[in-house]
Amino acid sequence: MPGLLGKKIGMTSVFGADGKNVPCTVIEAGPCVVTQIKTIEKDGYEAVQVGFKEKTEKHTNKAEAGHFKAAGVAAQRYLAEFKGFEQGVQLGETLTVEMFQENTFVDVIGISKGKGFQGVVKRHGFGGVGQSTHGQDDRLRAPGSLGASSYPSRVFPGMRMAGRTGGDRVTAQNLVVLKVIPEQNLLVVKGSVPGAKNSIVIINK
Repeated sequence: MPGLLGKKIGMTSVFGADGKNVPCTVIEAGPCVVTQIKTIEKDGYEAVQVGFKEKTEKHTNKAEAGHFKAAGVAAQRYLAEFKGFEQGVQLGETLTVEMFQENTFVDVIGISKGKGFQGVVKRHGFGGVGQSTHGQDDRLRAPGSLGASSYPSRVFPGMRMAGRTGGDRVTAQNLVVLKVIPEQNLLVVKGSVPGAKNSIVIINK
């Protein structure tokens, strides 16, 4: 499905037609340039590669420089591929936020905030099995028993335990487009999207 690369600006809220306060996220969507058009004959599949945010020649290696030169565009910091563009696009063409319409739905993909090493209560939503009686008062957020003793005498793979949390690729589906502001390349969607402020997101129609 067609889409754009963008940057999460942050969250705010707007008042709907019914007077309710609606939480929303502001995204700087594009402008993106078409850096490559992939075809079945040459690449084995059809897709459109787009770039977002220019970068300096100093931070561009020779392979990237040749790739962008062939497309006739400046070096781009972020790249992504999209399939299923309804309208034909040309190499070097600029795609803007105007491709989205208000009151339609989009999917937004981002990298969730990294939380580091966390326990089972925060990581998996455990309720905590401990109780501060019978002389024990430091096991309130412990995971409890991990399995039997004599048989199978081991912990099964996949057991929910403490560990690294966050920093995953997450897709927020079916977000309503509340407002499109072409003058500032802004897209306002209902609800929250994955990632921290100023993180890069992928917006799919």
